[in-house]
Amino acid sequence: MKQENSRVICFGEVLWDNLPEGRKPGGAPMNVAYHLNQLGIESSIVSRVGDDQNGKDLKSFINGKGIPVQFIQKDTTYNTSEVAVHISENKEVSYEILYPVAWDFISFDSEVEEMVKYADAFVYGSLSSRAEMTSNTLYRLLENASYRIFDINLRPPFIDQEKLENLLQMADLLKLNNQELDLIAGWYELENHTEVQKTSFLLTRFDIKEMIVTKGSFGASYYNRSKEIHQQAYSVVVQDTVGSGDAFLSGFIAARLNGKSDSEALEYATALGGFVTMNAGACPSYYPSEIDSFIQQNPVNVI
Repeated sequence: MKQENSRVICFGEVLWDNLPEGRKPGGAPMNVAYHLNQLGIESSIVSRVGDDQNGKDLKSFINGKGIPVQFIQKDTTYNTSEVAVHISENKEVSYEILYPVAWDFISFDSEVEEMVKYADAFVYGSLSSRAEMTSNTLYRLLENASYRIFDINLRPPFIDQEKLENLLQMADLLKLNNQELDLIAGWYELENHTEVQKTSFLLTRFDIKEMIVTKGSFGASYYNRSKEIHQQAYSVVVQDTVGSGDAFLSGFIAARLNGKSDSEALEYATALGGFVTMNAGACPSYYPSEIDSFIQQNPVNVI
């Protein structure tokens, strides 16, 4: 990964989360792009919104965060994506990602293809592959990407093993949480195997260069074919965990693009993920110097 003139392209869903306290902008690609920009790494979003007020408001929010919006397409048929929040009689909360929506129809753009070709990294997830048109666009862009980061983000009911296996085969770096690792390992009857055995299997089967497993309060681990690194979590007072995984990935990418080692990047990613949980929402305002201070004041071990 390059260290100068760094540019990262984030592909996929942008949406509104309709929460009991009100709606909030969301979507992993937007969250990752936001944090990268906060950390001084130029990043853009490739997505699609409807020709509606929700779409206008979402683009206005994204633009206000300093993220370019020229590659967020406008759809005149389908609405801007929303996530419906359902609260049952016993107060259990569930989420419904509405379908179909505008980002299910991201069309191929030769200008985007050229941009992806020269970007330092291309970040994609599994949710955006649920519909044929966006999936086809994603595969065409992946063919031109120099470094492909798969932030898997499994969201039921949109879990398709064949599609996921195809996307895994395209990845240079795979980031997933421990629950997602267990689910995928179960497809290959590896439920009773260790984390090291599961990651080694996936690295080999799908020819993935690097893998990161996040484990919440148990920290995170980095794996490649020749080494493993384990990072303890930071002890923080959690306000909410929304978007902490996206912040983690952004921190890792930014650190690597700034020339940090794998262990330093894992430490920085864990710090940023922990820092974000101390704040409300996925995209709190902060300066990079605050993350540096957070690390200095809260040292933890890398194993």
